[in-house]
Amino acid sequence: MNKLYIGNVSAEASEEDFETIFEQWKIPHSGPFLVKTGYAFVDCPDEKAAMKAIDVLSGKVELHGKVLEVEHSVPKRQRSCKLQIRNIPPHMQWEVLDGMLAQYGAVQSCEQVNTDTETAVVNVRYATKDQARLAMEKLNGSMMENYTLKVSYIPDETAAPEGPPAGGRRGFNARGPPRSGSPGLGARPKVQSDIPLRMLVPTQFVGAIIGKEGATIRNITKQTHSKIDIHRKENAGAAEKPITIHSTPEGCSNACKTIMDIMQKEALDTKFTEEIPLKILAHNSFVGRLIGKEGRNLKKIEQETGTKITISPLQDLTLYNPERTITVKGSIEACAKAEEEVMKKIRESYESDMAAMNLQSNLIPGLNLNALGLFPTTATGMGPSMSNITPPGAHSGCSSFGGHPESETVHLFIPALAVGAIIGKQGQHIKQLSHFAGASIKIAPAEGMDAKQRMVIIVGPPEAQFKAQCRIFGKLKEENFFGPKEEVKLEAHIKVPAFAAGRVIGKGGKTVNELQNLTCAEVVVPRDQTPDENDQVIVKISGHFFACQLAQRKIQEILAQVRRQQQQQQQQQLKPASGPQPPMPRRK
Repeated sequence: MNKLYIGNVSAEASEEDFETIFEQWKIPHSGPFLVKTGYAFVDCPDEKAAMKAIDVLSGKVELHGKVLEVEHSVPKRQRSCKLQIRNIPPHMQWEVLDGMLAQYGAVQSCEQVNTDTETAVVNVRYATKDQARLAMEKLNGSMMENYTLKVSYIPDETAAPEGPPAGGRRGFNARGPPRSGSPGLGARPKVQSDIPLRMLVPTQFVGAIIGKEGATIRNITKQTHSKIDIHRKENAGAAEKPITIHSTPEGCSNACKTIMDIMQKEALDTKFTEEIPLKILAHNSFVGRLIGKEGRNLKKIEQETGTKITISPLQDLTLYNPERTITVKGSIEACAKAEEEVMKKIRESYESDMAAMNLQSNLIPGLNLNALGLFPTTATGMGPSMSNITPPGAHSGCSSFGGHPESETVHLFIPALAVGAIIGKQGQHIKQLSHFAGASIKIAPAEGMDAKQRMVIIVGPPEAQFKAQCRIFGKLKEENFFGPKEEVKLEAHIKVPAFAAGRVIGKGGKTVNELQNLTCAEVVVPRDQTPDENDQVIVKISGHFFACQLAQRKIQEILAQVRRQQQQQQQQQLKPASGPQPPMPRRK
């Protein structure tokens, strides 16, 4: 990825001109400049030099009256799903960036690139080429907080050749047994897990894991059929560095055991006497199910593997670091067995959540699942591909509901002590949340000095409601307002026209009972309510996040049906009478 394309080149430009510019800006290059009419190519010795050339020269340096454009040179066959976005405002929050990128498709990964510039640079992979192309068209040259974004393709070495292979769909083998003499058409390979294995290793062992000129890490990758990222530049000066392993569950486990063996050998060679435990990073949303009721799941793993397992406290979590550290102590063989069992539980939790998300995606047409932030963020390398469940049209944000969906108002009640956490320092958190969700979020004044609850007023269309409420539920869990084994359950109020309240209740309470059975939420329409000045009454919904969401959506469906019937009746009444109407036939 170190070959550069230089565009907007003057016809008068020569190889010597480029030599002078690169020398002047102290940018090394590893080969001659290939100058063509209107453009040129050059190789850089490494990624750092290539990035420096792009940052320093592109759009800033003039040659013979023309401002040069410098970007990665990407062959067409490798112009797949990967983009590099440069000149991102330095103070921009990850969640805002995630929300922006998700407008154009399902983001599979988003990794920050370390550069010497003040602004940020990220490498983004979309699920499909079309999504990447759309993001490129919309974002390149667009303004963000007075910064002009620069977007270019970066080579995707994993890009498959164009067109499906003969004899079957891309990525799948032809039906029927392979022909003799075709060893490449053997058994279908095992599917890579959507959840990678994330480890923390002591910084002093990183060099041994990489090996001389990367030989050791290449060997591990080859033997275990995995992709391994060692995040050396993260947390400069930290005692530990994260490693992300992408492979099948078996491949992840084999790579993990090999890394533990290397660290043990290095410890002996360097006379390092402290115990080296296995440390696994896992997103907080999965940890409760790993622990199990009264810690049963964790105790079972400890007993079966002969290890001692501890998990970092919830207090260590932040909105931008949602991972917990699972520390496993024991022999290498015992730790390897424990890793298999721990990751098995985490993968099961992930699959269960994906099934729940599938249910939600059917309730709100066009819901952009990848922008909701329910799952491990792609910034930590744990972002799953959601392309297979994102509904058509989800990438255009709210407009995908078919026109602009109607705005809704929800009153969500939170513990009074949690108000500061939701607002954040100088109101930063609530501002970011409002921007991310695309909703108006305000906290109503307290009703009396001893109020135990405060009302959060959320105004926005269905997708914005989903995103805002999801983050509020998550924040309360992260900030420890609910116990580690306690599910976050909140009460939400929505107002409905007084004349429609009967439709929500149903004959003899039939509809409201069905609602409760379907959604697992408690739905109450208090009796003897006096309608407010807008002739509306309150419906109370209590439950965990998915239950609340499902109940809200079902009630909104009932209200939409009532509105449609009203409109039809009004249209019938407004139709002009044209002569005597024929008598209606009697019902038999």
